[in-house]
Amino acid sequence: MSEPPGTVRPDSRPGEPPGIAAATAESRTFPCQSCGGDLTFHIGVQSLRCPFCGAVKEMTADPGAAVREQDFRAMLERLAALRGQGRHDEQGFREIECDACSGTVRFEGTLTSKGCPYCGSPLQLEGAHEAGHRVPVDGVVPFQVDRKTAAERFRRWVKSRWFAPGEFTKYGTHGKFNGIYLPYWTFDSMTDTSYTGQRGDHYYVTEGSGNKKRRVQRTRWRPAAGRFQRFFDDTLVPAGSGLPDKHVRSLEPWPLERAVPFDRGLLAGFLARTYDVGLDRGFDEAREVMEHALRAEVRQRIGGDVQRIHTIDTAHAAVTFKHLLLPLWMLAYRFKGKTYQVVVNAVTGEVRGDRPWSWIKIALAAVAAAAVAGVAILFLR
Repeated sequence: MSEPPGTVRPDSRPGEPPGIAAATAESRTFPCQSCGGDLTFHIGVQSLRCPFCGAVKEMTADPGAAVREQDFRAMLERLAALRGQGRHDEQGFREIECDACSGTVRFEGTLTSKGCPYCGSPLQLEGAHEAGHRVPVDGVVPFQVDRKTAAERFRRWVKSRWFAPGEFTKYGTHGKFNGIYLPYWTFDSMTDTSYTGQRGDHYYVTEGSGNKKRRVQRTRWRPAAGRFQRFFDDTLVPAGSGLPDKHVRSLEPWPLERAVPFDRGLLAGFLARTYDVGLDRGFDEAREVMEHALRAEVRQRIGGDVQRIHTIDTAHAAVTFKHLLLPLWMLAYRFKGKTYQVVVNAVTGEVRGDRPWSWIKIALAAVAAAAVAGVAILFLR
């Protein structure tokens, strides 16, 4: 489903910078030169492979290609200029004709890669990831975990779920995993932070006398202030919506060092989505992550037993970003009439998702815990 590290350099519209392509509603497939079938990315060989005759198309990387940081401010200015020309993101639907069977396939919203529902051929919206009015993809972390392995990881995950119904852990559930690439932003920023606050150090005094004598904790406060710099590297922010966010985020950290330059072959045979969280909004979310980390560092720098923070002022400089596609396997399954979702990190094999609960097991565990606590109290008396 994927092609090797290599950068696609599509034709550009007249008057646009080189490397900027326009979105079209044409499909793109990768025909096998041996039998005419459609090549898909094979995880085991990390190259395009024909599922019919087994022919492999080696992926050859452009020697000069690399996943590079992009200037955040410059890109915002470019996007603003394009909006001024009346060019906006297209997130409605488009229909294309499958080259293999001539069936009409509908692409909804930010979906840009899927299989033809009539013949199964992999289809892509030509130019969707390099559209001149959108931020192009800089890199892709290719699939490393295949569907079979993802299913096995899921089976182990099911068996390890405490408090799940016995029927669920014994027999598991069935369903098909779908491989999908999700869009992400990463941001780098050099931050300069000034702060004011107070440091609190605890001390103890004795109050009262006789039977009423007691030791009381008090706090001595003194002013604190400082300034420091901190560089944030690859702060990761999901750039797509409509998925189980808590589970997708829990798949982190991702091995971003495995990212290779974007090539459409890397998407062949998988689902893929473009972003619907814009670059500016993405940085807003990244800045919240950074500010949380900076607040923790301010408390550490103030020191003492407790801290009061009065002001924190942070300036961001040299902000850069990357637009990446990261792989995961998704499964929606039903258990006793209810639908659950599971996601698997297709690089690390990490599994996260929803599962049914056995309230009988939970109640029995609570009773057992109460009994153990009661016995412990009897021994302590």
